[in-house]
Amino acid sequence: MTAQKEKGRFKMPSAFTVLILIILVIAGVSLVLADPMITKATLPNVVMAPILGFVDAIDVSLFVLVLGGFLGVVNKTGVLYKGIASVVKKLNGRELLLIPILMIIFSVGGTTYGMAEETIAFYSLIVATMMAAGFDPLVGASVILLGAGAGVLGSTINPFAISVAVDTAKAAGIATNQGVIILLGAILWATTLAICIWYVMAYAKKVHNNPEASILSKQELSEAQNAFNSESNQGDTTLTTRGKVVLSLFAFSFLIMIISLIPWENFGITFFDSWTAWLTGESFGNWYFKELAAWFFIIAIVCGLVYRLKEKEIVDSFIAGAGDMIGVALVIAVSRGIYVIMSDTNLNDYILTHSANALNGMHAVPFTVMSYIIYLGLSFLIPSTSGLATGSIGIFAPLAQSLNLSPEVMIMIFTAACGLINLITPTSGVVMGGLAISKIDFSSWVKFSLKIIATILVANIVILSVAMIIF
Repeated sequence: MTAQKEKGRFKMPSAFTVLILIILVIAGVSLVLADPMITKATLPNVVMAPILGFVDAIDVSLFVLVLGGFLGVVNKTGVLYKGIASVVKKLNGRELLLIPILMIIFSVGGTTYGMAEETIAFYSLIVATMMAAGFDPLVGASVILLGAGAGVLGSTINPFAISVAVDTAKAAGIATNQGVIILLGAILWATTLAICIWYVMAYAKKVHNNPEASILSKQELSEAQNAFNSESNQGDTTLTTRGKVVLSLFAFSFLIMIISLIPWENFGITFFDSWTAWLTGESFGNWYFKELAAWFFIIAIVCGLVYRLKEKEIVDSFIAGAGDMIGVALVIAVSRGIYVIMSDTNLNDYILTHSANALNGMHAVPFTVMSYIIYLGLSFLIPSTSGLATGSIGIFAPLAQSLNLSPEVMIMIFTAACGLINLITPTSGVVMGGLAISKIDFSSWVKFSLKIIATILVANIVILSVAMIIF
């Protein structure tokens, strides 16, 4: 698979350069603004922002490294690529069906428990599968990023967005109707997912019929082929008994990951409370990145032993796999540095306060449109969904109610705008990390996703404006 043109192609700076530049810009803005709320950035603030971001993101960065080690051990056995090749062979011309099926599955994770950083675990597998099926790596990355992202954008019971926002509104004295929130979330989820599936399938079909139609550069395609395609093109897809067991353990490991992350207690389910804490000390529903790192570390060893790899082979392949993920872990960590310097300079509070003041006195439709636009900007600077909900809903929900507008729609404006910007923002560790694993430049992702982002934006604003009038 090759790209037609390279000449004159704009080359985006690396993810690290983009993130450091954003930190520098924020620091510069704090020096220019003359406001008593602003704490002017110092050289130590700038220097320490990426480092403190790493400290803040150490749990997810460690998880990414251990996950890389786990994938390294599984790849050493060769069973993963044989399994992928076998699945593609069985599809026999129906490869496009993979796209809506996988996107729906990822979107369910997004709308229910805010599946975001957790998707990092799937990029290598899905991109390899899509490339084996005759697509380019952009199709694989978009299946995950847009699939899960559509679910998060249309959150219904996502505890990291909806629950935090509702609790923050309640603390500010604003009662909300969960039924309205779930209904609006479901509408946003369904419309956004339909747009994403249609767009990705159209692009995938074009690339499948003509590999030259890929928008990726020759370098991107070459790097992806080296990373994902070398073993999946092997003719022999026969799996031994040990190979089948390892493949089953691989699938089982991700099943446990998904089950362990769903906040069962929020749904009144206590089935897992009494018997699932024996391994990590935390029961299913309370696992997060530390527990997941321990889980994948154990499964990596088990897979190696089952396949009868030698001790040195297990250790070396684990270290090599973790090494492949160092860049991803660092991108996620440095992206947290943006939030660190926003907090150090107090720019987050400054922006929130002035944004709320600008909305005061507006009627339903202009209020909705301007709130959505403001939240796009806020989400760029504060990519943490729960952090943004905590810092902003206590201001915006009372403002909406004071104007006789719906605080429920206000919460969904926050969720939709935050979800949209987190499909494309370089300040998101999920976006930059997923693209890094997929060997895709950020500029290529922007080129691919701009039309779909614009379409979703228009659809969101129409839905939310109508909802603000109705509710």
